Amino acid sequence: MEKGVLFIALLISAFYSSSEAADSQTSFEDNFSIMWSEDHFKTSEDGQTWYLSLDKETGCGFQTKQRYRFGWFSMKLKLVGGDSAGVVTAYYMCSENGAGPERDELDFEFLGNRTGQPYLIQTNVYKNGVGGREMRHMLWFDPTEEFHSYCILWNNHQIVFFVDEVPIRVFKNNGDEKNDFFPNEKPMYLFSSIWNADEWATRGGLEKTDWKRAPFVSSYKDFSVEGCQWEDPYPACVSTTTKNWWDQYKAWHLSDSQKMDYAWVQRNLVIYDYCKDNERYPKLPGECSLSPWE
Repeated sequence: MEKGVLFIALLISAFYSSSEAADSQTSFEDNFSIMWSEDHFKTSEDGQTWYLSLDKETGCGFQTKQRYRFGWFSMKLKLVGGDSAGVVTAYYMCSENGAGPERDELDFEFLGNRTGQPYLIQTNVYKNGVGGREMRHMLWFDPTEEFHSYCILWNNHQIVFFVDEVPIRVFKNNGDEKNDFFPNEKPMYLFSSIWNADEWATRGGLEKTDWKRAPFVSSYKDFSVEGCQWEDPYPACVSTTTKNWWDQYKAWHLSDSQKMDYAWVQRNLVIYDYCKDNERYPKLPGECSLSPWE
């Protein structure tokens, strides 16, 4: 997997984004606003690590002040340790502040579990309020012991979900009218939140949240974005340009080393893929026919 990480590092350094793209800063106040329950949000003394907590009363969440259309979005998270059944930590991009009926959305959801059982990571894609594109993966490490990076590469050709810069999911766009399920028109905010979802999150809702273990705390640091910051009516950096590495040809496809990492993930860590669920989808969605290797 080291080669895949090196490729991303070289790509970023070789094609550093222009002044049209958003500056990357680590200050929470510069980048984010609290969505709700400010008393459930804390920072470290130096302000570089942020904590969201969940108790029986409420959870907490934050969102970026800016919207983006295309780019590279990265955050390091350390998830709730111990018995986290029923608890969901969400890290996602969405075109609306709420779960509106016409929203576009790109999701990482971390599904808690009983002590000793592994976390599951669920990804999903929405377009115009329609989702149903779930995949679930196991992880190759314990995400509660230390921080790990979770990243999204989004351009007009593909959406790639990365864990520690290893691609775990590729969602392609071939520009064909028959493949109309690719969110590429609406700018999105980036969000994170912690909340109770024990009606579905752990073993389909069989395992409930143990509130005696509250508060449940998720931790964040090192937010980084190199993307096209939205400006009404239409920012120039949305168009393909040689100034932005995340929208150049090399970012339209996985590299050879990334393909090796991705193949390993597909063989060993995928536990659910909607494109293989013929009972749910007797006729598979059109994008399922697109190859992630191209």
